[in-house]
Amino acid sequence: MISTTPKAYLVGGGIGSLAAAAFLIRDGGMPGANISILDAGPALGGALDGAGDAERGYSMRGGRMLTTDNYERTWGLFKSIPSLTQPGRSVFDETAAFNEQHVSNAMARLVDRRRAKVPVASMGFSMHDRLELLELADADEASLGTSCITDHLSPAFFATEFWFMWSTTFAFQPWHSAVEFRRYLHRFMMEFSRIETLAGVKRTVLNQYDSLVLPLQRWLAAQGVRLVTDCIVTDLDHKDVDGTFEVIALHCTLKGQAETMQLEDGDLVFVQNGSMTDASSLGSMSAAPAKLSKTHDGSWALWEKLAEGRPSFGNPAAFNSCIAQSDWASFTVTLKDAAFFDQMQRFSGNAAGTGGLVTFKDSNWLMSIVLAHQPHFANQPADVQVFWGYGLFPDRIGNFVPKAMADCTGAELLAELCGHLRFDPDTVATANCIPCRMPYITSQFMPRAPGDRPLPVPSDTKNFAFISQFVEIPQDTVFTVEFSVRAAQLAVYQLLGITKPIPPVTAHDKSLHTQFDALVKALK
Repeated sequence: MISTTPKAYLVGGGIGSLAAAAFLIRDGGMPGANISILDAGPALGGALDGAGDAERGYSMRGGRMLTTDNYERTWGLFKSIPSLTQPGRSVFDETAAFNEQHVSNAMARLVDRRRAKVPVASMGFSMHDRLELLELADADEASLGTSCITDHLSPAFFATEFWFMWSTTFAFQPWHSAVEFRRYLHRFMMEFSRIETLAGVKRTVLNQYDSLVLPLQRWLAAQGVRLVTDCIVTDLDHKDVDGTFEVIALHCTLKGQAETMQLEDGDLVFVQNGSMTDASSLGSMSAAPAKLSKTHDGSWALWEKLAEGRPSFGNPAAFNSCIAQSDWASFTVTLKDAAFFDQMQRFSGNAAGTGGLVTFKDSNWLMSIVLAHQPHFANQPADVQVFWGYGLFPDRIGNFVPKAMADCTGAELLAELCGHLRFDPDTVATANCIPCRMPYITSQFMPRAPGDRPLPVPSDTKNFAFISQFVEIPQDTVFTVEFSVRAAQLAVYQLLGITKPIPPVTAHDKSLHTQFDALVKALK
């Protein structure tokens, strides 16, 4: 049967699916009531989470770097989403105004074992480092293949101030994909001249769930979109017509009950393939997070099933086969007095919300923290402060706590942090630290071959698309909100036949002025 009112089913409730639903309505003219977002969890938003309260403690697995120079599609979307707190203004308007008032100028970007602020005006490159970096940046992706960053840069490079700042800003590990690292060098070339102050980083007013996900979710709900939680899509029925894959039904478990959703001709299916935050777990002040794997949450299972025997659907095993190379740990700290924030301001020279990441470069865990402008949660009382931190090497023994970061309780994480800062434990006497383990958080950075990531709309499909951090968009960079939003727009436009042009990835690296400034900075 041909549907006179086509419907869209979006599997997964992350920012990609939310954005796709908005594009279906705004640019495709699809009624909101014809759109269903199906998410396995209790809340939408995917990796852009944020929850809790002052008594139980706040928690967010992470945050995403935003810029106004590189996020063309993200801001293009949020210019049409109304603010929840400022009537008559969009989310983009309120975010832009906030960043005009709170400008990043980090004065303690790196801190060494002596508790000294490391001078970072110079990148710390030798001539050999510069030549290797320029050679990698100039290489084509085909020649890099599945190589790692360490295949192209000497050991001394990974001790430079540049590497400590770049790797902790973007969460790169030395064993990650050289292709992805090269893409970041080109996409974020403008950050070369300001990486030490993080002046290019833009922040949302609150955490990214309250400031991005919630306004978008409420706008979608007001359009009539069905927002379905506790719904696990386990399989897709399809038919092959002349070698073309066409979805005809979705099998799911909705609140514990098996259901089948039959599609009509013209209906569309969008799948968020893979998950950075699959198998995430939280601990407490007295317990470390549980060590889970993909078999626990099953967020990879549908992609693995779909990709079996279909090369155009990608290769999930390239990304989810080695937790030791894709995990790190984070923590969120809730404080009921201002002692820690006051001491951090005196030490760093930055008021909360103006400094960005503070990285302890000699930390065995490569620990970093960031104190955002307060409040950071919509329900946060005025006398409560919240900050976030993470470590890139959770398997290593701490400098002050004789345990691996992944095995630490919240109290032990605070002890390690106070050790690096030389703060008395009383400074965090009121703290509630909630640790988080994320085994696949940088799985999208794993070395990959052409074809391991499918196109948003594979060439041999009719009514089906992928929208996630695990699709292929030439030149663009994963582990960004922008990548998810662009993937969603590409998929929606192609399936609906929308001919309105999508602005290309901004080629900052093609600007002679930008190249000159960045090169001068790098060669210092």
